[in-house]
Amino acid sequence: MTTYRTIALPTEIARAVRDTMESPGYKHPASVKVATGYGPCRHCLRTFRVGEERRILFTYDPFHDLEPYPLPGPIFIHEAECERYPEDAGFPRELKAHPLTLNGYGRGRALREQVHVTADSLDAEIERLLGRDDVDYIHVRDTKAGCYDFRIERASARARS
Repeated sequence: MTTYRTIALPTEIARAVRDTMESPGYKHPASVKVATGYGPCRHCLRTFRVGEERRILFTYDPFHDLEPYPLPGPIFIHEAECERYPEDAGFPRELKAHPLTLNGYGRGRALREQVHVTADSLDAEIERLLGRDDVDYIHVRDTKAGCYDFRIERASARARS
């Protein structure tokens, strides 16, 4: 059992994007292409099969419903429906091999600490960041592309997504 929750993109948002082909909140057009990179899908948190799977690119604000000020950016989901990654499943195994950045945020979208991790340091750094009183949640980002992957919260945090 983990001491944190893994918060993937909510199913309602993934469905709305697939249905409308527009980004939530912004109404920017979404686009579909065959995957040229590993991803991941922000809903199921599986990496894309490059050259095989089709993915939807759209604008998303990972601070939606958390903070008053947005910080939108590009993310991908599978074009085909997929199952949302379970919040209690721990860190997605497929992603551990990739260079990742953990951004520890306090309320008010205050970046308290940023740390680049490897598979070997990942679990300890998550626990350390969540052990800080001034860190309320963590955004996991791809270090090379810089884009948002998902959020981590303490298991005791009230579900918001």
